[in-house]
Amino acid sequence: MVARFLQKTEALGKNWFLSQDTKEKSFLYPVFDASGELTTAAEAVLETQFKGEKFRFLSAWNGELGEGEGATMALGFSDSDWPAWSFKISYKGVGAKRLGIHGVKELLSIIAGSLRPVLITVARNDYFEKQVFKDRPGVGWMLYLPRVLTTQQVPEARALVPVMATGEQGKDKQIGTIIVSVNDEPFNDENPEHVKIANAIEIRLVDQDLLPRYVDI
Repeated sequence: MVARFLQKTEALGKNWFLSQDTKEKSFLYPVFDASGELTTAAEAVLETQFKGEKFRFLSAWNGELGEGEGATMALGFSDSDWPAWSFKISYKGVGAKRLGIHGVKELLSIIAGSLRPVLITVARNDYFEKQVFKDRPGVGWMLYLPRVLTTQQVPEARALVPVMATGEQGKDKQIGTIIVSVNDEPFNDENPEHVKIANAIEIRLVDQDLLPRYVDI
């Protein structure tokens, strides 16, 4: 579902390739076919690369070399907690603007519902240097956590989006929350006010032991 959504919108690029040592080598391994399924070539590379490994990851990029066009995705998983324990999308400018805030929220909801990760972050790589805690995920523009959160818990958030999924008895239930730091425009880590809001949310979450450390994920 995630791949099909990205292919349909094309906001972050229609084609995705395995991250490799060189772009020439990367272009040899498209990650998804036309139906959004993992290609045979990509699957073979991953099986060889992580044979015998407990933890595995899929790292891909959209193959765009133009300024402001690049985007990457990274999926981490293991056999014991498949489908996923983390999923991260990083972009370099215009992709999120094309997708729009509602599109980003929809994408995160699809990822959360289909992969059930421990967290999802939406931010440029440059934001890492500006987040408060280096041993924990940053909030950036949006952060998904698999827990129900309220405005009383995170008053600094500009929006808290519940993520729903169908339970065992066929009824919808909330499986997590998307925390949005900026709701009226794309997050800009060069905007001090945007960074201030994201940092305040990070501190609030840590004070309540709601933001996990990387070593505990």
